[in-house]
Amino acid sequence: MRYYVTLPGGVEVPVDVTHLPTGETRVVVDGRTLDADVALDQRAGTLVIRIDGKVVDLWVEGSPPDVGVVTRGHRFYAKVESERMRALSVALGPAHGAGDGVVSSPMPGRVLKVLVAVGDRVTPGTALVVVEAMKMENELAAPIGGVVSRVHVAPGDTVEGGARLVEITRGNEL
Repeated sequence: MRYYVTLPGGVEVPVDVTHLPTGETRVVVDGRTLDADVALDQRAGTLVIRIDGKVVDLWVEGSPPDVGVVTRGHRFYAKVESERMRALSVALGPAHGAGDGVVSSPMPGRVLKVLVAVGDRVTPGTALVVVEAMKMENELAAPIGGVVSRVHVAPGDTVEGGARLVEITRGNEL
């Protein structure tokens, strides 16, 4: 299955995942073949991935196409679309396939910093808000480019998981 992963800087990387009859998983990232094994550590709630002999623990949150990943103490968000999702978005039109501009808290926490204001222009990956959750600072980034149309929080606010933090309107409209 082919996936398209758009990283925070806006770079799109094609990823082909093939499950082999041996139970192994072969991953081709941007034309480079990697051998990979994936296991779920249910106690920790993490995916344990071995890629070319290196082990990486991942905490994944959200649901496609917008997925949050924490690895080695760093959190980032990526857009992950399968070929099927992309084909469906083309068939239904751009409004159905486009990511929305709502940035929500991935889990309960406390807002440490708000880095934007209403009217600011942002690009995909622009840092918007820093939320402290589970003793980690989580910098949340813009999923789309556009203009900040609403800021729902202020530093010091306590938020629930899924709470709206910032809204972005595509283009230049407010």
